Amino acid sequence: MSTPKYIDIHVIQTLPFSNVNRDDTGSPKTVEFGGVERTRVSSQSWKRVVRQHVEEAVGGETVRTRRVVVGVAERLIKQGWEKPEAEAAGVQIALSAGKKISLKQEKDESDEVVLTTNVLLLLPESGIDELAALADEHREMILAEAKKAKKLTGMKPKLPSERINEILSRRSATINLFGRMVAELPGANVDGAVQVAHAFTTHGTAVEYDFFTAVDDIEQKLDLPGSGYMDTALFSAGTFYRYANVNLTDLLRNLDRDTDLARVLVKTFLDGFITTVPSGKQNATAAVTLPDLVYVTVRDDRPVSLANAFEAPVGGGDGFVRKSAHRLDSHAGAIAELLGESHVLFSAHTTTPGAMPKNTEGWSHLGVNARSFEKLIDDAVDVALPGGRS
Repeated sequence: MSTPKYIDIHVIQTLPFSNVNRDDTGSPKTVEFGGVERTRVSSQSWKRVVRQHVEEAVGGETVRTRRVVVGVAERLIKQGWEKPEAEAAGVQIALSAGKKISLKQEKDESDEVVLTTNVLLLLPESGIDELAALADEHREMILAEAKKAKKLTGMKPKLPSERINEILSRRSATINLFGRMVAELPGANVDGAVQVAHAFTTHGTAVEYDFFTAVDDIEQKLDLPGSGYMDTALFSAGTFYRYANVNLTDLLRNLDRDTDLARVLVKTFLDGFITTVPSGKQNATAAVTLPDLVYVTVRDDRPVSLANAFEAPVGGGDGFVRKSAHRLDSHAGAIAELLGESHVLFSAHTTTPGAMPKNTEGWSHLGVNARSFEKLIDDAVDVALPGGRS
């Protein structure tokens, strides 16, 4: 009997006038593919909202930060420590973490100088509470060392590095899903079980310029001419192909073979991948759409992206959704013929009327119509991760 190894999820989704993920100039991100410029949404952008969705659903919030010093100090101040003492404790935590962790000065949003680590750390938020508790255990030692040093960063590390590294290496649900790369901390790296592709439009796009003004209400009452503010913002619109996969073997390894937890995480990840949209410029555009087509497979060989279905851009005329869905269906059939359909252990889709073929007979190569996102996810996970704890 074949062993399920991967879940692939493919999405066709239209975002109207929007800019959910902009570059350093404020423009929607782009990519040239098939000789044509497309609008792009980075995997990091979509992955972040999916990660937040998973954490909200299963608990265990994860924090990505360079401000562990600040976080520890804030908790100790709430416990009654004086601010200089709390800051010394935060610095001592960072210094004791190891020689590869260093500190530098930066200004925060209030223009106050703060100390940040050279490494962007990723850990369960409860870990910062544990670090503060560890500092509190060694309060006298920290204050004595701070008194000897001419400046905080000149203190010698005094706290047990093994305990600090153990806390910094703790995992959460999303760390087990998406992984963690911290080369400066031995043993902290986690191989992610999820791969997420950059989304791109199935057709060519062009950036749209939106000239806007803001009215000064007081000047208007005085009948003064002109606007209080004027500027130009950049947006685009299009039908996107989105793709991700879950490595079931890696996920089960990360979870110590806990199949029950793996089922929860995979279901929540798939739900988040389907239902979330990045937050960029949403107050100005409300581009909170749902996918027009979702196609999920469970495979026993390898993950397979269908991005090359759109190397030749889809033509317009009567919209892009149905044509993109047709292109996905045709390419899925070609790939199944090349690799062999025996490697596909599960295949199903959900779709809106706008993505259905005009003959209404359904798609030939996208499996059965599961009718709802919930059933599609449940059926896929039942095949991918059957039973309880393995």
